[in-house]
Amino acid sequence: MTTLTVHPNRIAQYWALTKPRVTQLAVFCAVIGMFLATPALPDWKIVVAATIGIWLLAGAAFAVNCLVEREIDSRMARTARRPMARGEITVSQTLVFSGVIGGIGMWVLYNFVNPLTMWLTFATFVGYAVIYTMILKPATPQNIVIGGLSGAMPPALGWAAVANDVPMQAWILVLIIFIWTPPHFWALALYRRDDYAKSGLPMLPITHGLKFTQFHIWLYTIALVATTMLPFAVRMSGIFYLASASVLGAIFLWHAWQIYRNYTDLIARKTFTYSIIYLSLLFGALLVDHYLKF
Repeated sequence: MTTLTVHPNRIAQYWALTKPRVTQLAVFCAVIGMFLATPALPDWKIVVAATIGIWLLAGAAFAVNCLVEREIDSRMARTARRPMARGEITVSQTLVFSGVIGGIGMWVLYNFVNPLTMWLTFATFVGYAVIYTMILKPATPQNIVIGGLSGAMPPALGWAAVANDVPMQAWILVLIIFIWTPPHFWALALYRRDDYAKSGLPMLPITHGLKFTQFHIWLYTIALVATTMLPFAVRMSGIFYLASASVLGAIFLWHAWQIYRNYTDLIARKTFTYSIIYLSLLFGALLVDHYLKF
């Protein structure tokens, strides 16, 4: 009798195609949206199904991204070890993998959540995998700004999953991530500028220089901190969130100011790392505040 086995290394390669660390943050924001969509606890079955469906479609979009950018990734030290960049997985294998997990994700969302969430998540897939990856990213240094909407959508997807609606409050959360994306990504692009110069992509530090990018990180961070006050302003959240957002925002502003006035690659690296912590804690504060009833 013969048995079918899959080499663990092959599983790890397919797992890497989904960019799991990026996917985790996106799904985390979607789950926060699910809990904020209702004053009570959401139906756990909806939460589980929506989490699985959104995760699968996000993973499918990242797999397409790895496919399209395989040659670019091979020229960059940060991404050269990705499976597509190393030629460990073929184009056809990646397309099949993306199609299968994306299709399963759509089926789960349509049958166990609601059609609105499925279509919004599919639109997000198209926005990231096609509009951003294939069209905007190689065409303009404003790629991360214009294409940031698809990456900002997870809270709206989570909200739609529970409420079958996307009200103003959900779009405020989307706006926060949309404005967070440029300072987050440009901090990475600053200390990885040599990599991006090799890639051929028109990233802002390459096309407009370090000082221009540093200044825009500072401006976007100011805009971000102002935007994070909106949940309190529209009475979506209370004092706990306001205090948390103020402290977290002050720290982000300090990092951005250091990038602008006292730049080093180490400062940019620390700012990039903090930006991830910042978004996680900010959305965590929204969730805690939601149940504190201030």
